[in-house]
Amino acid sequence: MRSFASDNNSGVHPLVMEAVIKANDNHAAGYGDDPWTAAATAKIKDVFGEMASPFFVFNGTGANSVALQAVTRPFNSILCAETAHINVDECGAPARMTGCAVVTIPTRDGKLTPELIKSHLHNFGVCHHSQPKAVYISQVSELGTVYTIEEVKAIADLLHAYDMYLHMDGARLANACAYLNCSMREVTVDAGVDILSLGGTKNGMMMGEAVVSFRPEITGNLQYFRKQSAQLASKLRYLSCQFIPYLENDLWLENARNANNRAYRLAEALKKYPQIRFTQKIESNQLFFTIPTEPLKKLQEKYFFYMWNEEANEARFVTSWDTTDEDIDEMIRTLDGIFKESSSSLL
Repeated sequence: MRSFASDNNSGVHPLVMEAVIKANDNHAAGYGDDPWTAAATAKIKDVFGEMASPFFVFNGTGANSVALQAVTRPFNSILCAETAHINVDECGAPARMTGCAVVTIPTRDGKLTPELIKSHLHNFGVCHHSQPKAVYISQVSELGTVYTIEEVKAIADLLHAYDMYLHMDGARLANACAYLNCSMREVTVDAGVDILSLGGTKNGMMMGEAVVSFRPEITGNLQYFRKQSAQLASKLRYLSCQFIPYLENDLWLENARNANNRAYRLAEALKKYPQIRFTQKIESNQLFFTIPTEPLKKLQEKYFFYMWNEEANEARFVTSWDTTDEDIDEMIRTLDGIFKESSSSLL
């Protein structure tokens, strides 16, 4: 069933599925000592540079938990936006697995700034207080907004002046790059990101992510944090092999551009209805908007999607790498019918 609920609901790109099938050929050494993991590691180094050290894991929550363990100790604190995935959607896993206090910062658009962070950088060296050590940002943010290269660099520069680390959750990094028209390297390691959760599940992969370290002192213990976090797959080749076609010939970018472009087209259609109001900038494959109750109920009869704020009737639509123009056309026809019926009932 087609929906606009989440890009997690989409299928697997045929080239990725083909890579998984090819990796199923005969026997191979376990725990990453296989040619597919070696090839995927080389691909990631091609994209991010020789300093990049990837560690493949099962999922996004695992990636974030492993990455944050690698840059903190239990007496540290992790700063993030109030809407951050590690605060709202991971059942406290990063806090439990790091032992750190997670300090949330209110934002209007899901993005942190140096100004918002600065007020939390105090009490260093005071044993009564958790010591700030890492900042977590999502690219794309949970509200569909995108950090520019300059914005990432400004945060990184601030943190590095305090001997802190910047962790980027790149679950939708491809969508951000499609919007910014930049490479993944430009908005991560070149902008000062220290460690990255590199995801592809929302963009055509089947499962799995890579924790990518850009600093030798972080890389040193990552293999142990991955193992202790139950994120080391014995048949690792089935996770790592997917990154080979994903990063070849810019498949990641092609998929993300399709998702973004379908979202932009859907947004233009939604703007025709004065009853619908967007609550966030349209910069990625996520649309946030409010809609009156009656049209909302009728739309929910036809499509499955998530409500972002029930009290405000704020909904979220997400397009995917495989969303088609036909999918958008069908949604437009549905909306036209709903609002035409609503208008008639008011006469």
